[in-house]
Amino acid sequence: MNTNILVLTFLFITSLAVAQNNSIAPKYSNEFLAIGVGADALGMGNAFVAQTAGASSSYWNPAGLIGVNKWLEVNFMHAEYFAGIAKYDQLSLAHTINEKSAMAFTAIRFGVDDIPNTTQLIDNNGNINYDNVSSFSAGDYAFIFSYARKLPIAGMTLGGSTKVIYRKVGDFARSWGFGLDAGWQYQVNPRLKFGAMLRDATSTFNAWTFTLDEETKNVFLSTGNEIPQNGLELTLPKMILGVAGNLPIGKGGFNLGGEIDFDITTDGRRNTVISAKPFSIDPHAGIQVGFKEFVKIRAGISNMQYTTELNETKKFNVQPNIGLGIAIKGFHLDYAFTDIGDASVALYSHIISLRLKLDKPKNAMK
Repeated sequence: MNTNILVLTFLFITSLAVAQNNSIAPKYSNEFLAIGVGADALGMGNAFVAQTAGASSSYWNPAGLIGVNKWLEVNFMHAEYFAGIAKYDQLSLAHTINEKSAMAFTAIRFGVDDIPNTTQLIDNNGNINYDNVSSFSAGDYAFIFSYARKLPIAGMTLGGSTKVIYRKVGDFARSWGFGLDAGWQYQVNPRLKFGAMLRDATSTFNAWTFTLDEETKNVFLSTGNEIPQNGLELTLPKMILGVAGNLPIGKGGFNLGGEIDFDITTDGRRNTVISAKPFSIDPHAGIQVGFKEFVKIRAGISNMQYTTELNETKKFNVQPNIGLGIAIKGFHLDYAFTDIGDASVALYSHIISLRLKLDKPKNAMK
């Protein structure tokens, strides 16, 4: 185990050192994977790395898959952004192998369909011809395969993920990407838990291929745009550290829980609370009040940043999030109401996710 940690640390440092001096590592690469999954997590401001313990742990922290206590757990989420223009979907399946290990698969799609293609709106004679307007779709896909295992130290688990990324913009561009994630959790006692998630541990590589016909290239040149070239894009590592707590309220079955996370990015200065080069730190936190496991009310804050107003003054904005969870036996329904922009713009979206916990089929026990 120590050897694996040393190898992972070496690869992380090496890829970071190379990418910091390379123009192929832009900020905000593969950002659709930074949105988050599951209305339970989104309602808590995405502060979920330490407490995650279900099928969505494949995304949040693979070490949390040990918390799957059924033969199969299914998690599905659907969200729509910008008045339904963009669709965001996630499906996770988690399976307990034995009492010490579990595995999972997660599929994510963020896409915009029916985008007008107006590159041929003006024909060769300079006339506007609306019959030349077609449509295309732009979609980002991620497929995550995860495994988790308990460590010899009581309460400690380790997990890892391999992810395959496919991004497509009509017939013009597409890319394939590959990356690795690593996660760790430590349950100190029933009330305190720590977690760490290293995303894109060795940097995630996306190889882009562009296919443009001569007419489209001419449109790009005549409008002052550069013709995109085939190339490689890197997503630099990100470390997320979290601590979660849970306390009973009285003796009636009520409880209060919460978590605070710190996202440490390595792609230079970002508009975060702590902005530096090469590291920036973005804190976010969430709380939830519950009655046993039946009902949970959630709230969280995230996306803390400074924005510049029209009068050149700076304003500190915080993204608010609220949510509600209901559980009946093996069925969980979660809802979140989140602001996907800053607080002044107020672009709120409704997020709904379902979780099913299934026992092993009886005929499979024979």
